[in-house]
Amino acid sequence: MAAQTTPPPEQKMMVAIDESECSNYALEWALRNLAPRRLVLFTVQPFSPLNYVPAAAGSPLGPSVASPELIRSVNEHQRQLAQALVDKAKAICAEHGVDAETIIEVGDPKETICEAAEKLNVDLLVLGSHSRGPIQRFFLGSVSNYCTHNAKCPVLVVKKKE
Repeated sequence: MAAQTTPPPEQKMMVAIDESECSNYALEWALRNLAPRRLVLFTVQPFSPLNYVPAAAGSPLGPSVASPELIRSVNEHQRQLAQALVDKAKAICAEHGVDAETIIEVGDPKETICEAAEKLNVDLLVLGSHSRGPIQRFFLGSVSNYCTHNAKCPVLVVKKKE
């Protein structure tokens, strides 16, 4: 009796996207070169800086909390920008015949990306590289560097040719 074989499960790939050109390039590269069947487009919006803003200069009261209306307005604007970003990326995927799932989170990008990759049990995490120099990386940090060292799945960092 011949052994029955089952095809391997479709691998799940997650591409972390933001509004940068390098992120867009990484998505296009992954679509062209990896032909994903199960794709998650993931973006992270940082916490709103207005949850805690300084009071007017010279105020003896020090820092104050922004009004709830202002916070709601800023958060809604950030949500709309994030939705436009994933809609644009989803349209790029559709041009390549890929129906991608989209996820928008709020938090610290590097930690949130790694947590989502683990939670979603992705087989490959794809990130773009901003090609920052060592001084910029020191002060600004590097999401791709953090993810390559902390993600619990393989990480592919796509760098645009210069």
